[in-house]
This record gives sequence, structure tokens and C-alpha cells, in this order.
Amino acid sequence: MKVPSVLKLLLPGIGVKRWFLLALAGIALVAFGVVCLVGDEGMRTLYALVLHHVPFLWRPVFGAVVVAVGFAGTVVGMACAVRAILHAVSPRRGGSVAEALYQGRILRAAPHVVAIGGGTGLSTLLRGIKAYTANLTAVVTVMDTGGSSGRLRAELDVLPPGDVRNCLLALAEDEERMARFMLHRFQSGEGLVGHSLGNVLLAGMEQAVGGFDRAVEEASYFLSVRGKVVPATLDRTNLVAELADGREVVGEAEIPQAHVPIRRLRLARPAQAYPVALDAISHAGLILVGPGSLYTSIISVLLVDGIADAIARAPAEKMVIMNLMTEPGETDGFSASDHLNALAEYVNLRRFHAVIVNSELPPPEILARYRAEGSVPVLDDLRGAKALGLRVIRAPLLDLVEVEGKLTVKHDPHKLARVVAREARVLHHSWTRWFSG
Repeated sequence: MKVPSVLKLLLPGIGVKRWFLLALAGIALVAFGVVCLVGDEGMRTLYALVLHHVPFLWRPVFGAVVVAVGFAGTVVGMACAVRAILHAVSPRRGGSVAEALYQGRILRAAPHVVAIGGGTGLSTLLRGIKAYTANLTAVVTVMDTGGSSGRLRAELDVLPPGDVRNCLLALAEDEERMARFMLHRFQSGEGLVGHSLGNVLLAGMEQAVGGFDRAVEEASYFLSVRGKVVPATLDRTNLVAELADGREVVGEAEIPQAHVPIRRLRLARPAQAYPVALDAISHAGLILVGPGSLYTSIISVLLVDGIADAIARAPAEKMVIMNLMTEPGETDGFSASDHLNALAEYVNLRRFHAVIVNSELPPPEILARYRAEGSVPVLDDLRGAKALGLRVIRAPLLDLVEVEGKLTVKHDPHKLARVVAREARVLHHSWTRWFSG
């Protein structure tokens, strides 16, 4: 038998009944104490029996004590009942009442933000922006052919899960704890060595539930994801790069290895956009493109049929987030304007409003190591016509994160999110409204 929603609060184990009973007892004591203070007129039998042994002159004192105890019981009971309810419904057990109210009241009423891309750049952005809205959708590339994702794709005929896994973890309620398991790589086992647990889990779930989108939904549920992660497409296809020397290279992982400038990028066969992604874009208040690998993470999403058109048509405020460093074999020597010009070939940048650019350089020793590896900071040359009509927002956004034993240049997720929240009118107005009234 289905239990009505209100009555579910009275089921065993929630820890609410005891506090409601305390509150009710407190209210009863307050009422009884008030009667004691008023006097003898209209006394009921219970009142007479209780006060029979209390001297007449002490009755007001007795009544005041009863009122005080009843009032305290009511306050404590109601406060603990509310805390128990919030604790029961909160995804993170033990979270504070303030945090639960903050998430329920402000984050869920904040504007809808759509972030487009892949790789570690997109997950970094999500990690920061989730503090400003729970209405967040990540539209993620599924073209990977390298590493664990590429192997699973080839062996099991599943969509590559790596970029989606990173985004799910970034939006998870307890990211640090879940990352310890989901990022674990098998050290032994035939066919398992090198695979991450998260990738294997998503691939297995895709086969178990009959679709990659449903697998992502289930993973979002048990990770308590704030927002939504969706693939750009459910179709299986590959990236094809037409290089400056006339050659064609097939495969996301193989393209940078050619170390030849990319003339044009296309899909090996057309791919239709996932309808949920298109719906999120059309209803967004803010669309963020980047950061991430320019061709293999960002433009790969824009190549999916319907995505670029949906972005252009959407009434949302739109921003590009510029990469920090050039990528060997993909954007060698690219300045900020080169990045924008490349993007403009695949999406209408005239419908965008701003571009966010880092204004901070890495420490000299880190910079020297990157240069030795063929990577340099993206040159900020966005002045005049080179900005393509976009408002240029400059801010120090640099962070150094240890990855596989060495310091790696990344966007600071919290600095980046603060800049987006401050500069994006739709988010800024929303937060100003909440905190001013």
C-alpha cells in the first residue's frame, strides 16, 4: 500500500516523531501554564487536581515555570524536527541545516547554466560553478579514442566514458571520497590493467541498462550529482582532421600525434544531438564554452548536428572561456584570437557576449618545463577587431595541481566560477537579488 507523503515522516527510523511529540508536549505545557497564571475561574478537573497541593500564593510561580519549560520544549522540539527532516532528505548525511536550506532555496532557484566541452577543463569549470547553481547541465564530448576510454570503446562497443566520468565526479556531492574509488586504476588482471574503475563501471552499466544515457542517469543518482551530465550524442562516430599538409587523420587521440596544423575538423559520419542536450541549451540562462582542448573537446561537440545551431538560437547569455596553455600537436603557437577564429568556423560567435582570459603567468620553473614539452601560455592579443566584438574579461585564474607526481597548470575552479558569477549578468543579478532581499 502506498503511504501518503506526509505520513512517511511518521515511519520508523527517520527520527522525527520524538521531536514532534516533544513540541506538542511543550505546547500543552504552555497552555496549561497560561491557565495557571490566569487564575481559578473556569478550572477543569485536571487543573484542580494538579494545583490541589500547590499553595495559592505559589500558583503564579508554578504557572510561570510551566510556561517556560513548555516554551523551551516547543522550540527545541520544532528545531530538532526540522533538523531531522533536512538530515533525512539531504544527499550528504550530516550536512548542516544552513547548507540544506542554501541548496534548496538559493541554488535550485538560480539560473540554468549549460557548460560545453570535455576533458579536465570542463570538469574544472563544473567543480567551481556548482557552488552558484544547482540548475547546471554539462554537455560532454564522446569522441575519445585513447587510453582506458578508447580501449573500452573498441572492445565493448560502448561510448567512451572518461570525460563523462570526470564531469560526474566534479558535480558529485562528496567528490573527494568518490574520486578515490572512481579514479582507481587496476594494477593487475588480464584486460583490466590501466582501466579506471569509473570507466569500467559506466561501461558495464551501459550494457546493463541498455543505453549510455541511462547509465549516466543511474551513476548521477548514486553519486548525488548536483546538476546533470549528458553526452552530446548517443551516436558512435569519430573525429577526422584535415591537416595543413593535405593528409587526413582519424581518431581523437591520433590527431595531436600528427603534429601538423589542423585545417578543418569533421565527423567520420553524422551524429545527431542528444535531445536532452538540445533542450538544456534552448532553456539555458547562461552558456559557457570551454575551457578544454580546442578541437578534440570543444569543437567535437559543436560538430554534432544541431548543437551549434541550438547555441546560436538560444536567448541565453554566452561566454567563451579561454585556455591557459597551448596544446602540442593541436594548438601550437595559437594566440587567444587564433582560438576564437577557429571556434568561429563552427559556431556563430557574433551571438556570444564575452570571453574570459587568464592574466597570470605560471612560475618560471613550471613555465620552463612546459616550454620544453612544446606548450606555452596562450597569448592575450584580444584588442580591437581581434576580439570579434566580444567583451574581454581578464582575471588571474591560475592554479597548480599535482597530477601524476608533477605540478600541472589548471584553472582555479573557484576563481573561475567567481569571475563567471560576477561578470555574467544573469547570474550576477540573481545573486544580487537573493542577498539584497
